[in-house]
Amino acid sequence: MSWIVPARSGAGLALPGTDALRMDQGPRGPRFADIMAPVETTSATRGMPRGPVPSIPQHGPVTRPNLVAMGTIVWLSSELMFFAGLFAVYFTIRSVRAPLWHTETQKLSVGYAAVNTLMLVVSSVWCQLGVMKAERGQAARTGTLLQVGRWGMREWYVLTYLFGAFFVSGQVLEYSRLVQDNITMSGNVYGSVFFLATGFHALHVTGGLIAFLLIIGRTFTTRHYSHNQAMGAVVTSYYWHFVDVVWIALFATIYLLK
Repeated sequence: MSWIVPARSGAGLALPGTDALRMDQGPRGPRFADIMAPVETTSATRGMPRGPVPSIPQHGPVTRPNLVAMGTIVWLSSELMFFAGLFAVYFTIRSVRAPLWHTETQKLSVGYAAVNTLMLVVSSVWCQLGVMKAERGQAARTGTLLQVGRWGMREWYVLTYLFGAFFVSGQVLEYSRLVQDNITMSGNVYGSVFFLATGFHALHVTGGLIAFLLIIGRTFTTRHYSHNQAMGAVVTSYYWHFVDVVWIALFATIYLLK
């Protein structure tokens, strides 16, 4: 065990087993400032304010996730449970009405639905390119319309909207053809399940198209593209990717597995 014993005046600090260190030694000896430097550094560190990291303007504390993004993810989780229920209904009824499924699925056009699915999948690519521009703060193009590399979020989201509108229009045309083939909501249980699953998805896609219009319209109403506007574009992409993935699962279940 070691300790420090204060020496008499003029004797410096006396350490057991060593010679006394004098505070007033010459250039070759330790000085008082050199000895107390570690103590001063520690005291300065202890004196720093503690607490949460200061927040960045319009971003919130850096240690806290964005509330809008987290709220959107939680809401999409509830939507996932809704569609999971539709899948459960589809597979349950199919297991007890297999002959009806074998007959009615022959009326589906897999090629037509595949093209329609491709349009929705490609729209997610355009949407993500728009998100990249939004995160960089580029709301609109900086060149001509033909200079695709200089497009902003607005142009990519307009293209996403057009592809999504094409998908919904394709579903409406398919519905009209199926009605002519006597597949209706009230015709049999297969028609009920088919229109229920695909119809609710079409409503979600339509809701996404409306959200795109709002995001695009906001770029015309302000001169400065703020962080809040960019976050609106990002969470809209969350929703759009969600409906895209859900449709891929519906397409594989209804048109491929039959």
